[in-house]
Amino acid sequence: MSFDFLPADNEFTRADAQIMEFISAHPNEFLLMNMSQLARQLGVSDATVSRFARHSGFADFKELKRAVMQQQNNQSSPALKMAQTLMKDEGGFGLAGWLSYQQSCLQKTLEHLDEDIFETSVKEILSARHIYIHAKSASASVGQLLMFRLRRLGLPVSMLPSGGSEIWEGLALAGEGDLIIMFSFSKVSREGVMILSQSRESGYKTLAFTSRLYVPAGQRADMNLFVYRGEENEYHSMAAPAAVVDALAVAAARELGPDSAKRLARLHELKKKY
Repeated sequence: MSFDFLPADNEFTRADAQIMEFISAHPNEFLLMNMSQLARQLGVSDATVSRFARHSGFADFKELKRAVMQQQNNQSSPALKMAQTLMKDEGGFGLAGWLSYQQSCLQKTLEHLDEDIFETSVKEILSARHIYIHAKSASASVGQLLMFRLRRLGLPVSMLPSGGSEIWEGLALAGEGDLIIMFSFSKVSREGVMILSQSRESGYKTLAFTSRLYVPAGQRADMNLFVYRGEENEYHSMAAPAAVVDALAVAAARELGPDSAKRLARLHELKKKY
């Protein structure tokens, strides 16, 4: 990367040049370092790094990082997202601040999630002949959680392959009366496009977890549940998706009533027996 944001008339020392060279060659690593970590990496003092930031026209090291981040913003890398999230807390990352951030994710989810669509989703889950779940990458964990929760209630559920030609083997089994649940937070994957397109021919219904308040017509499932995971250029939290997954399971148990108690009791007896 170039340093277009630095004053052109500054005369930099050898140590300054060393710092600039490291940032230029390793911008993502730099964004995840604090001042002491960078100093140790380069074998210089904290004071040297601090002077470089001020010599470059910034108030402090954090302001320098923000300038580098701004220049990197056209690249959506995992490291940049992590750095953006770490810099949200002025006092540095801490558990209390992180949990407070999760609370805000849950609050925004609550504000925008349509409860009528949620209740409709519960009814479709309970009435489905078979439930298929498609989840890949980071969403695979919440997909597995959803399958575990629904299976404990005795519902017929299985995972679709995350990708490749194998996904067609699962889709070939899905038809009228079935439900496919997919996770398409910021965009619909290639596999998601296939699932939505095939639904019109096969007759199964679709339920999607999405982080978008507006979903274009061609990318909408029959039911869309909104979950907030953070801004586009931040590390994306899975707290809200996991919470909504658990809410679906609890609501399903509520609708099943005594039947859910019998199914859970049967599971408990099997565990005790074996």
